[in-house]
Amino acid sequence: MSRPTEPPPLPHLPPRLPPVRRALPSAEAGEDLRDASSGPPPLPVRLRETDALAPPPLPRLKRGPNELQLLLLGIEWVFGLFCLVGGLALLASLPVLQFLSLGYLLESGGRIARTGRLRDGFIGLRIAARLGGIVLASWFFLLPVRFLANMAHEAELIDPGGRAGNGWWLALYAVMTAVFLHIILACARGGRLRYFFWPFNFVWLIGRVFRGGFYADARDRVWDFTVGLRLPHYFWLGVRGFGVAFAWLLIPVSLLALGHSKLPAAPLLGLMGAVFLAVVLLYLPFLQLRVAATDRIGAGFDVFAVRRGFSRAPWAFAFAVVVTLLFALPLYLLKIEIVPQEAAWLPGLVFIGFIFPARLLTGWAMGRAARRGKPRHWFFRWTGRLPLLPAAGFYVLIVFFTQYTSWNGVWSLYEQHAFLVPVPFFGM
Repeated sequence: MSRPTEPPPLPHLPPRLPPVRRALPSAEAGEDLRDASSGPPPLPVRLRETDALAPPPLPRLKRGPNELQLLLLGIEWVFGLFCLVGGLALLASLPVLQFLSLGYLLESGGRIARTGRLRDGFIGLRIAARLGGIVLASWFFLLPVRFLANMAHEAELIDPGGRAGNGWWLALYAVMTAVFLHIILACARGGRLRYFFWPFNFVWLIGRVFRGGFYADARDRVWDFTVGLRLPHYFWLGVRGFGVAFAWLLIPVSLLALGHSKLPAAPLLGLMGAVFLAVVLLYLPFLQLRVAATDRIGAGFDVFAVRRGFSRAPWAFAFAVVVTLLFALPLYLLKIEIVPQEAAWLPGLVFIGFIFPARLLTGWAMGRAARRGKPRHWFFRWTGRLPLLPAAGFYVLIVFFTQYTSWNGVWSLYEQHAFLVPVPFFGM
């Protein structure tokens, strides 16, 4: 018998893998094992062809104001502009408060110079519209009070101490108290016109008092409204703008005034003053607005910054200077005769109507120059200088002859209403 053949030996097992240097924590290892034992990972979701070809959803459009709302906003804007001009004219006719009006004009031009947007120069139009609406509605509701006051006065003249006069006086006091309370309640609710024509404002007041916190809320709202007006800022800006303009105008105007004296060198001094004044007028509108744009009084004496701005926007600067000097001339006609005290606000209204656009245009020219990094071509720079000297010379000529037509004589030369406090009538 043959021996059974032995099977060949099995191959050796591969060597063991090296141990992992950083072992996973037990909790994480258990989770990995459970995930591995649960099965293979799921297949990605297959999108349908229609889903893949579908366009992305359009963004949701924000609903803007409709036509009626746009019309109402436009009416409010125009009404606010008229109220703003009237308020500035009233401030321009009051001593010391004139600096508020000058500060507002400088701030308007300074904002346009910083941003380059003309709409930024109309500051506080909605507030002006609200205050103007309060004044207009109050005047309307005071008409019955005026009527009763006239009737009571006439009854007292006809029959002093009579029953008819006493009845009219009693009705006057009752209506005056009711109208006064109604105006106060309408202002407490926000001062909108609809609150003045709503007769049940006292119901709102009772409910507001019972809810509590009425006094604290009213106090905070009045304080926030007063602070939002920024009256100290406008006043201080007006004082600084006045100081810069007066510092530039003092020497040229004084030399121009000496030309009227009996000194032997009076004609030469007057000619020197006229030349210096013409040169100062080319820079002063922009120097004043630089104080407002940078909030630094030293910027009002940086002549080289104005020259750099002119090189970047020469025609815009020239147009702003010509318009500023041209709009200042009609106001000299109102200085021929002194204005009565009761009509002091009317010349101020004419002043604001001419000087306010000039300030806005000057700020626009500075903003246009700020957006350009390089000077313009020499052709535009030299042609931009052509209208400057004739405009300044014509303005100086008119100013020189106003000392013979103005009510204040030689002192009227210092009343440079285009740059100093915004009222050309110091004698009011």
